[in-house]
Amino acid sequence: MFTWVNKEQGGRNKEGDMFQTVTEGLQSLYAKKLLPLEETYLFHDFHSPALEDADFQNKPMVLLVGQYSTGKTTFIRYLLEQDFPGMRIGPEPTTDGFIAVMYNENEGIVPGNALVVDPKKPFRKLNAFGNAFLNRFICSQMPNQVLQSISIIDTPGILSGEKQRISRGYDFSEVLRWFGERVDRIILLFDAHKLDISDEFSQAIKAFRGQDDKIRVVLNKADQVDTQQLMRVYGALMWSLGKVINTPEVVRVYLGSFWAKPLQNAENRHLFEAETQDVFRDIQSLPRNAALRKLNDLIKRARLAKEQLQHYDFSKFPSLKVKLIESVDRMLSTKISSLMNMIREEESKQPTQMVMGGAFEDSSDGPFGHGYGEGISAGADTEDWIVSRDKHRYDEIFYTLMPINGKVTGINAKREMMNSRLPNTVLGKIWKLADCDKDGMLDDEEFALAQHLIKIKLEGFELPIELPNHLVPPSHRKDPTADILYNHQED
Repeated sequence: MFTWVNKEQGGRNKEGDMFQTVTEGLQSLYAKKLLPLEETYLFHDFHSPALEDADFQNKPMVLLVGQYSTGKTTFIRYLLEQDFPGMRIGPEPTTDGFIAVMYNENEGIVPGNALVVDPKKPFRKLNAFGNAFLNRFICSQMPNQVLQSISIIDTPGILSGEKQRISRGYDFSEVLRWFGERVDRIILLFDAHKLDISDEFSQAIKAFRGQDDKIRVVLNKADQVDTQQLMRVYGALMWSLGKVINTPEVVRVYLGSFWAKPLQNAENRHLFEAETQDVFRDIQSLPRNAALRKLNDLIKRARLAKEQLQHYDFSKFPSLKVKLIESVDRMLSTKISSLMNMIREEESKQPTQMVMGGAFEDSSDGPFGHGYGEGISAGADTEDWIVSRDKHRYDEIFYTLMPINGKVTGINAKREMMNSRLPNTVLGKIWKLADCDKDGMLDDEEFALAQHLIKIKLEGFELPIELPNHLVPPSHRKDPTADILYNHQED
C-alpha cells in the first residue's frame, strides 16, 4: 500500500493528507486547493471548465487531427486491426463529427447527448458547446484489447475556406482546445499529397498552444511517392509547420503508411518499419506515463489560473483572498513534489503498463520482426558461416596486406579499414568484435569478419555490443564441428 502523509508548513493548517495512489492525490489536491481558487475568480467562465473525477480516472486518450482523407480513421483501424462502430472511410470527407473510440464489453454507439450525462466518462463539460456539437459527437464502444489501455478520439476532416468554419454550427477550435487540455497525445496527420495547411487547420493547431509536449506529427501515405519526392515533401511539411507551430525545437515527424495494404513504393520499407516502431513505442508508453502527464497538466492549470488572475480587473471580482493564492502556492511547492515521489514508488511496485493487442501485438519473435534476417542477424538460421559467401573477395585484399605467419598487423589492417570512411569510433568497435583472440592482429577469418561488419554498418544497420555466435569465425569456435561445416562450404 502506498501512503503519503504531509503536514503543511507554518502551522496555519496542520492537516494530514493520506493518499493511496497518485491519481487519488491529484483528485484531492484539485478539489481542496485549486478548485476553490478557480470558482472564486470565475476561471471556469473565462478560460476552462472545471475538472471532474473522470478526468483524473480515465484511460490515456489519443486525439487525431488532420485534413480530410489524410487517413485518420484508417489509422485507428490500423491500430485496432478491426472495424469500429460508426467507422466510415473514403476519399471524400466522411467523418463529419467527433468519435470517441473506447473500450466496452458490449459493442455499440452512444450518442453525444447521452454521453455528456455519464459521470464515468470524461466528457460531461462538453455539453457547454450545445446541440450543434453534441449531434456530431458519439462514443464508439467495442471489446478491443488496445482500448483496454487507451481511448482514441477521431475528429472531422478539416477543409479549407471560411465557409467550412462557419457552417459547423459550433466553435471547432474551442472544442479541440478542450480536448487538447485533457488528452495525453495529439497526433497531427498529413498526406504526402496534401501538405497545405488551410486556415481552419492553422487555427486548429493554434488551439493546442501550451500543449506542445503532447504533439506528434505523422506524414501518412509516404509510400505513394519515391525517395526523391519524399525528401521534397518532408522539407515542405517542415517549412509549413514552422509557420504555424511556434517552438524553437524542430517538430518530430514520423514517416510511414499506416494501413494494411501493400506499399506502392517499397524502396523505403526499412525506413517506414523503423518509423512505425517509433510511433508504436510512443503510444505504448502512454499508460506508463499517465499519472505523470496528469500531474504535469494540473501544475500547468494551477500556474495558468494564477497568471490569468493578474490580467483582470478585480474591481468586478470578489476581493482578493490571499489564503486561496497561498494554498495553491503550497500545493505547488510541497504537495506536488511529494506526489512526484509517489509516482516513482508506484512505477517500481506495479508491472510495466503498455498498450497491447491490435497492431501493437509483439511480432519480434517471428521472421517478420523488425530487422529479422537482416544486418547483424543475417545468417543466424543457416548452417554455413555467412561471411564465407564473400570471403574469397576479402582474401584477395587480405593477402595484399603482407600477412606475417598468416596474420596482418593492426597498422596494415587499419589502413585498409579506413578506406570505408567510417569514423574511428565505429572502426574501433568493429576491431574489438573482429579480433576474436585479442592478439592485436587479424587472421584471414577475422579480417573477413571485419569487412563483413563494415559492410553491415555501411548498409545502415547497427553493430552489436557482443559478437553473436553465428558470426564467430569457425576456427575460433569452441565447437569442433564448426570447422567441418566451414571446410565443407569452402570445398
